[in-house]
Amino acid sequence: MKKSDAKLEQSATELISQKIAALADWRGDTLSRMRQLIQQADPDVVEEWKWMGTPVWSHQGIICTGETYKDKVKLTFAKGAFLHDSNGLFNASLDGNLRRAIDIYQGQEVDETAFQQLVLLAVALNRAGKAKPAK
Repeated sequence: MKKSDAKLEQSATELISQKIAALADWRGDTLSRMRQLIQQADPDVVEEWKWMGTPVWSHQGIICTGETYKDKVKLTFAKGAFLHDSNGLFNASLDGNLRRAIDIYQGQEVDETAFQQLVLLAVALNRAGKAKPAK
């Protein structure tokens, strides 16, 4: 069996867990915590593994992706431009037409309640079946 075949047999949840474990630093801890917050906010969330190694959380459409870089963990909300971010968590990709992201740097805390509210807003938007601008 080729290595690529082995990856296809693993679930997205397993692959995400492996990615977090492989990071073995603050980025893994941060991605793990954000994953927990997503799952707590939406117990019906579906974990996916897309684009050659990107964790994705979905519920009737993509909620957000979780990417890791050398200096940050980036959570990109697929329809973030249409979510009302009253707590100002979005701090990246602010000029895009559709996406918005939260860049988390080492030592930075994220307002967990506000983050979970964004997750729930994204789920509600996906359930509505269309993107509507935030007011």
